[in-house]
Amino acid sequence: MDTSKILELLSYTVPAIITGLVAYNFFNIHTKNEEGRRRYLLSKEAQKNAFPIRLQAYERMTLFLERMSLANLLIRIPPISNDKNDYSNFVIAQIEQEFEHNLAQQIYMTDECWTIITTAKNATIQMIRKGAIMDTVINADSLREALLNELLEKQTPSNAALGYIKKEVSQMW
Repeated sequence: MDTSKILELLSYTVPAIITGLVAYNFFNIHTKNEEGRRRYLLSKEAQKNAFPIRLQAYERMTLFLERMSLANLLIRIPPISNDKNDYSNFVIAQIEQEFEHNLAQQIYMTDECWTIITTAKNATIQMIRKGAIMDTVINADSLREALLNELLEKQTPSNAALGYIKKEVSQMW
């Protein structure tokens, strides 16, 4: 084969190879874009369906925090006996029962929000326990009075958690 034939062959094959590579890259990019677009549409549809469920989870946890608010608890739950320890254990059991009832809501919330709700629950329980071991508290009624007086001095943990929930829900829009 002489060089003129080789050059002629190369002059036909090199542009064909370049055109093939360009076409391959173009279709490869196009396929990736289409796949990304389909994923985006599926994700958008899933979010549209999940939004009401997430909002309902936030509503349920708002209700839990309202019911767990120490002032609401002490008004709603009368002493079962005159013993301060029996009363504090009963109130704590009510909080735990309500919390366990709403435990599944955590899958629809952010980890940070769930942690704040759990911390508010634990802080409320801690306030009740601290009140029950005070020397000035002698019975269930004096425990209720001491806890209500403590609420006048500082913000309840459930109110702080409610503020966080409101902020997080407002960011969902």
